[in-house]
Amino acid sequence: MSRELPPEVQEYQEEKELGEKRGGQGKTPTLTESVGVVVAIAGVITVCILMLGLDAHIPIFLCVLFVTVLGLRLKNTWEHLEAGFVSAINASMSAFFILMLVGILVGVWMISGVISTMIDYGLAILSPKIFLIATYVICSIVALATGTSWGTAASIGVALVGVGAGLGIPAGMTGGAIVAGAYFGDKMSPLSDTTNLAPAVSGAKLYDHIGAMIYTTGPTWILAGAAFIVLSLLYGGGDFDPTRVNQIREALASVQKIHPLLLLPPLCVIGMALLKIPAVPGMFVGIVMGALCGMVIQGVGFVDMMTAANYGYEGAVSAEVFGEEIAELVNGLLTRGGLQNMMWTISLSWMAIGFGGMLEAVGYLHVILHAVVNYMNRVGNLVTATLASCFAVNLLIGDQYLAIILPGRLFKPAYEELGLEPRMLSRTLEDAGTLTSPLVPWNACGAYMAGTLGIPTLTYAPYAILNWLNPFVSAFIAYAGFKIFWREGYGPAAKSDAVPAAGTGK
Repeated sequence: MSRELPPEVQEYQEEKELGEKRGGQGKTPTLTESVGVVVAIAGVITVCILMLGLDAHIPIFLCVLFVTVLGLRLKNTWEHLEAGFVSAINASMSAFFILMLVGILVGVWMISGVISTMIDYGLAILSPKIFLIATYVICSIVALATGTSWGTAASIGVALVGVGAGLGIPAGMTGGAIVAGAYFGDKMSPLSDTTNLAPAVSGAKLYDHIGAMIYTTGPTWILAGAAFIVLSLLYGGGDFDPTRVNQIREALASVQKIHPLLLLPPLCVIGMALLKIPAVPGMFVGIVMGALCGMVIQGVGFVDMMTAANYGYEGAVSAEVFGEEIAELVNGLLTRGGLQNMMWTISLSWMAIGFGGMLEAVGYLHVILHAVVNYMNRVGNLVTATLASCFAVNLLIGDQYLAIILPGRLFKPAYEELGLEPRMLSRTLEDAGTLTSPLVPWNACGAYMAGTLGIPTLTYAPYAILNWLNPFVSAFIAYAGFKIFWREGYGPAAKSDAVPAAGTGK
């Protein structure tokens, strides 16, 4: 497998280096000032979102204005600040394009009956007693095979949300199981972009990197699985009444035909991913196949299909026939998708990532991370600082690529000086950089999962157990000294070899 950086990340670095050569960068902020600014930004965003209940867009915009004023005060030129904002956005343009395609794909699959068919079959097979653990394992396998958490959520994930709602499982638990499974598979798959990015940044070999992650992510996957088994027993341990499930299946069949051929579009998308075909062509094929199936099987007209692709689909289950509760539930499951409905997520990601680029342009994060690196002289401390830094970048910059690149670039010399192999750094970058990204509402990954699954980020985050537990497991293993990969001539064994034998006098 190639260890080259993704093209958009290479472009970001090239633009950043070009901007530095052109000049315009002002004075380096002090550590006190940098910490104060980061704390102030975190406070503003936290208060606006958690206490005032606002969307993140405008609070982040206010923070952009705040950092702009401070950046100009430090003698940065406007062109330098703008370049930081624009170059970070340019690095994520492919992600924005995928978000657009996901909106179109979900809208087309909704009106074509693809999602309804997957929900119907899922309700027929699954039961509350095994639903959460089954969801977790299914998403893990699909993402491991395809290398994409986003594709897993947009296909099987959307259907499982409907199945969970039909079985009476809380939406947050269903979303957490989907996200945890999808990100485990994405993190461990050699087909994943982040799984290739982390070793590329640290200088590790791909399969050495994956092998090292087994010792942190493997135990976490088992622990999270045990938690989902317990949750499944708690919420599905009673007598299961199939009446409600049958009513939902009948309601689905009343508005759309349920047909096995409608499983072809998602199977085709997954199959193309297994063949290592890029995500964008795979989604194009999924959209076209879904549209053709809808026109042939459901009899959807061309104009209605294009409208659903743009604005999404609205469920039309009759409350008079099925009752208010069932009609509201099924219509809520079917009313989603469309390019325009995805623009909320895209605008949030655009604002957050651009803001992160401006923060880096001024130098606040670099100053803080550099200060942290200087005091890392133990493996446990170094790993913990790296984990915290990756989460901080996800929180402040809102992009998982940069949450791997920036800490990786700054901590690499510290890992080398301590005598650790590159896979120690690459493993740690993924343990937090990849896994914590969907836990932040304004992060591109968090916004994507919320928009695609229809479940707010902070609703599913507590149940995305693997994602928040893995960094703690990683830190514990580092402090315990278990599976620490040392370069030849370093580590406890090397030190013990260097100690003279007792009584030698040397």
